[in-house]
Amino acid sequence: MNWYSAADTPELAGFGPVTGLGVTGHGAPGGPAHLAAITALYAVAGPLTGLAGGLPMPALEGRWWVEDVTRHPLDVPRDEWHWHLFLRLHASLHHAQDPAFDPALVEQAREAARPTPGIAAVQLVTFTDGRCVQMTHHGSFAEEPKSLALMDEFMRAHDLVPAGLHHEIYLSGVQETGPAAMRTILRQPVRSA
Repeated sequence: MNWYSAADTPELAGFGPVTGLGVTGHGAPGGPAHLAAITALYAVAGPLTGLAGGLPMPALEGRWWVEDVTRHPLDVPRDEWHWHLFLRLHASLHHAQDPAFDPALVEQAREAARPTPGIAAVQLVTFTDGRCVQMTHHGSFAEEPKSLALMDEFMRAHDLVPAGLHHEIYLSGVQETGPAAMRTILRQPVRSA
């Protein structure tokens, strides 16, 4: 399956390990900590995409969770949300003899990004979604609960339960387009109930 595509209705998918730049934090989406982390992430990613021959910047991704298990995650105040922000690194940045990414390149990129605040928190990370339910959400972030409800219904119908962090891939951003034209891949790792 293509990492950057999903059907407009819930579907099962599977994804192996991916490597990229990540930064972890907590606070409301669009809040000061969140925006500062995005700025730092792109500041380090910029030199890396240049090393790969001017590749386009990858789509921003976020994996989200809350630590309050007594409430539904969407009922938890947004300033209590936790996140891992992520930019996937292109395969051309890997050495032909070694499929692992060279961490020295991240250090070089971090040096090139100085004095941007927060760059020390940007790390080279690898994670695996594995088996998941996903779909493309069309519209504003505020309307995501409708798509999440469809995914929950799909999981119940297929006897699946969440087994990892809620994952979003932002194919378009508020700064690029109006809310009605926004597209976000919603991905939920799952396991059999």
